[in-house]
Amino acid sequence: MNQPARPLVADADYVPVQPEVSVVMVVYRTGEPLEQAIRCVLDEPKVDELIIVDNGSTDAAAEGLRLLARIEPRVLLLQGHGNIGFARGANLGMTAARGRYLVFLNPDAFLQPGCIEALADSLEGQPPRSIVGACILDPDGREQRGGRRGEVSALSTLITLSRASRRFPRLDQYEIHRNHEAMPDGVVTMPTISGACFAARREDFAALGGFDEGYFLHVEDIDLCWRARKQGGAVLFQPNAKVVHLGHTSNSSPWRVEMHKGFGMIRYFLKRAETAPAMLLTVVLTPLILLMALLRPMLWRVRGRRA
Repeated sequence: MNQPARPLVADADYVPVQPEVSVVMVVYRTGEPLEQAIRCVLDEPKVDELIIVDNGSTDAAAEGLRLLARIEPRVLLLQGHGNIGFARGANLGMTAARGRYLVFLNPDAFLQPGCIEALADSLEGQPPRSIVGACILDPDGREQRGGRRGEVSALSTLITLSRASRRFPRLDQYEIHRNHEAMPDGVVTMPTISGACFAARREDFAALGGFDEGYFLHVEDIDLCWRARKQGGAVLFQPNAKVVHLGHTSNSSPWRVEMHKGFGMIRYFLKRAETAPAMLLTVVLTPLILLMALLRPMLWRVRGRRA
């Protein structure tokens, strides 16, 4: 973790060292926040390597990324493969990364000081196939919903989407999101963490098979957490690793995003339905979950909320 930071401009006398920390960032038409997100990464002295996987920037943004990669030795840019989805793009970044630790970071998420070190330190002594998630914050400093989550199943998802626990408090135990609970003092186990910013040892992420590339956008992080726990790894939440996450910065249609999320949930529920009763429950609940997911952008528009 004590590798010297590489220079911000090309240096003929610079001798590459084996990276300790590689940050992988998958980019797709993120807009203005991307520049700040990259700067926060390069300002972090613990980061040895930034892998930018460009799934389809505008011409101007793509050229800006190429310029950055030419003058910044820590940046490796992967372009020209088109929009292959987040899961496949992240796996592509993993294969190019050389660091002992991998940190996956959304292109609209801003690392806060000490985040990288806290994530890496949390993995020391953990069993193989472990992952650790950061504390995801809104721009106003409040904890963002989805940063730490409980068990994600068809039943818990239906209860959460329908907000049934608000009307029936006894159902609160099935509520997925944990941001209403007190913040822990230190690292704790958590069934599910956010893919907006998390870390894993490189060999552990590879042993898990990386992300399931059957997911195009969303739910791949939930699937990864489930597989890590199933294979004996620890899923951890580190409250001292802080990241400010804007969210909803891509110019993709909110209906398209929710469609990917809905079909991703169906894939996930079917994967984890390993018994006949679980499969039956999944088949019954899945259409309701998909319908609610697709209706959410309409409700946001009615309420004047941006998707």
